[in-house]
Amino acid sequence: MSDKCRHCHGEVWDEIEFIAGVSQLLLAGSDIDKILRRVLQSLCEHKSYKRSMIALFNRKAGSILIKESFGVSPEEQARGIYYPGEGITGEVVETGQTIIVPSIREDSRFLNRTRMSDGLLDSAFLCIPIRTGVQIIGTLSVVLEKDGTEEDDFLEADEQLLQILAAMIAQAAQLSRSREEENIQMIREQSECEDPIQRPPNIIGNAKVLQPVYQMIQKVAPASSTILILGESGVGKELVAEAIHYASNRSDRAFVKLNCAALPESIIESELFGHEKGAFTGAVAHRKGRFELAQGGTLFLDEIGEISPGIQAKLLRVLQEKEFERVGGSETLKADVRIIAATNKNLEEKVREGEFREDLYYRLNIIPITIPPLRERKTDILLLSDFFIEKYNRLNGKSINRISTPAIDMLIAYHWPGNVRELENSIERAVILSEDRVIHGYHLPPSLQMADPHLGNKDIQGTLQQKLDAIEYEMIVETLKSTRGNLSRAAEQLGLTNRMMGIRARKYGIDFKTYRRNSHSGFEDEAV
Repeated sequence: MSDKCRHCHGEVWDEIEFIAGVSQLLLAGSDIDKILRRVLQSLCEHKSYKRSMIALFNRKAGSILIKESFGVSPEEQARGIYYPGEGITGEVVETGQTIIVPSIREDSRFLNRTRMSDGLLDSAFLCIPIRTGVQIIGTLSVVLEKDGTEEDDFLEADEQLLQILAAMIAQAAQLSRSREEENIQMIREQSECEDPIQRPPNIIGNAKVLQPVYQMIQKVAPASSTILILGESGVGKELVAEAIHYASNRSDRAFVKLNCAALPESIIESELFGHEKGAFTGAVAHRKGRFELAQGGTLFLDEIGEISPGIQAKLLRVLQEKEFERVGGSETLKADVRIIAATNKNLEEKVREGEFREDLYYRLNIIPITIPPLRERKTDILLLSDFFIEKYNRLNGKSINRISTPAIDMLIAYHWPGNVRELENSIERAVILSEDRVIHGYHLPPSLQMADPHLGNKDIQGTLQQKLDAIEYEMIVETLKSTRGNLSRAAEQLGLTNRMMGIRARKYGIDFKTYRRNSHSGFEDEAV
């Protein structure tokens, strides 16, 4: 056998071993999302791909989202949203045909929604449809570096492997997609419940101040009126919009989103209304806007207070006349779309200052819903923390099962200017840093450590001494909990005399008797 034949034989055997390994992964457990992540990781390691992604088509929402990935940051993954026919991913979902791009930089169809770095744009890109029967449920795509092999042979070999892999993971991907669509169905079914203040299942929170929000969601969902959601950044305005849509009679149509603050005026008009081929430089093809994509469904316009006066005028026309034209076009299109807008700005003040049209404000403000900030619903902080711990345990292969008492104190005492989004980021950081299955105060961001009621009044902020105090306080509290408030035993475990232990307890305002009461009341572990 020639050396070339031996080499080819070895490559084939490697491929067979890899496919067998993937098969074992897919049969390994019931956590579908985790399995898909491991498959993508195994693929990248086997083929030295730079990144790999599984995007799933949500029929209820009408959008294609990156479900799992490897080599892609969470921020990049969150930006990876497409619609059928849009970009390479959307085209593969719409046509069911594989697309091979030898050079990303040279293909105008590649939208780079994830904003991958310039260094990756000279790579090749393969996008393979994932199908169950004749139905396209998503795509498997990879970014790969050319290795000097004849280009056609090189990409064809990768295409064959990815097609086999797409067929193998189709069932797991379908299960993942079905689970998400079942959650949507739960929202709809729960909206029909007779209880007027039933919590939508996609929102976490039992605080009393949220009950009016839940009540409004169920009242306004059946109507087609425009909704204006108000609240600080990070409170969950998008979740409220989703709950309204999926509890409405439009729930089987698209739910389309656009962040108005993320795009310049020159682009946002095209994003909203679409454009004709040749309408401007770079408009190489006709493109549908968000109003067309949301036809019959709901369009969620986040940060509506950021749009320019010119766009405000055109948006007002759509709200009044239910019609619009694409950029560069003359055909008038009808818009059967429900608008849900959101803002963290004071629109009344912007109207007084001449920065926002008064007539548009009144058109949007037909039914306002105000979401309270997290600092007004502190009873939900541990409930939300529990949810985020489970989420990031799953994503990072961790097993955090408890938040220490000092860390709980910090979470409750903090004022949360970034609301639920900031809480999620804090818990994600803590889960990653923890090494003993417990979230301690020193795992939380420095801003939260300053919120500790026992340590936050010090003149020295953010210094080594403050951090040492935080750790010392936490060790004392945890030891008192484990000894059920026995000061002598706690001192012995910490290597302190009773006198030194008493001095430190007074320094931090710690009452050891509290832990005696807690140990008899079932609160010793303070588990989240």
